[in-house]
Amino acid sequence: MKFATWNVNSLRARADRVEDWLDEHDVDVLCIQETKCKDDNFPWGMFEMMGYQVAHFGFSQWNGVAIASRVGLDDVEYGFPGQPEFGKNGVDPEVEARAISATVGTKKTNVEPFRLYSLYVPNGRSLEDEHMEYKIRYLNALHEHITGDLNDDTRVALTGDFNIAPYDEDVWDMEFFLEEGLTHVSEPERAAFRQFEDAGLIDVVRPRHPGPQTYTYWDYQRLRFPKNEGMRIDFILASENLANDVEDAWIDREERKGQGASDHVPVVVELDD
Repeated sequence: MKFATWNVNSLRARADRVEDWLDEHDVDVLCIQETKCKDDNFPWGMFEMMGYQVAHFGFSQWNGVAIASRVGLDDVEYGFPGQPEFGKNGVDPEVEARAISATVGTKKTNVEPFRLYSLYVPNGRSLEDEHMEYKIRYLNALHEHITGDLNDDTRVALTGDFNIAPYDEDVWDMEFFLEEGLTHVSEPERAAFRQFEDAGLIDVVRPRHPGPQTYTYWDYQRLRFPKNEGMRIDFILASENLANDVEDAWIDREERKGQGASDHVPVVVELDD
């Protein structure tokens, strides 16, 4: 069984690429971020024709998360208990479409079912922006929700765009980020990420794709992709019980190539049946 996470940066704009990728790689479950869709303009038909059930959480042209599964999609939850609200300058705060979860693996597979999250963590925007404080609140609330019931039997995976590069090797030039005072590498952000690892969740991709210059995101500007000036900010963190079933994992760098690509690429995990 294969499952993957991919920030597609507008599903409507990249529906053809998503369809082709799913067809080529035979992925059973895809967690999607930045759908930038409402339910009424989400491409339901494309997924249904390919045999996927889909759950989508989106309000507008911003954010949006989804899970597409052909191996069961049960007990869908939109957002998570305790998810903080956000409203610029405190005006009309609301729970944004940044988290969706479901139980998968209940059909057509020998894999024991597990809980899967598709997450689009707030960007932070700048170190001084109120969106950064929101980002830390979001991660702390998610940590409290996930780890409250974490035990040896837990089968859960957090997948998605965390908008954090937790280690220096996860950015193309750490000195550049520090000199410019950029987000994604600050200690508060990294500490918020590490708390998931400290709680026992395991990055199941890094051991199989270690080292510098193993990125999941490249900005569209300044020829970042041809220069391989990227960031590793998309992750799959699994509980130990589930991590023990991982047979392989990889980052599909090839999907960043060509016209109309997302600025992120898929991250894939294969489980041993």
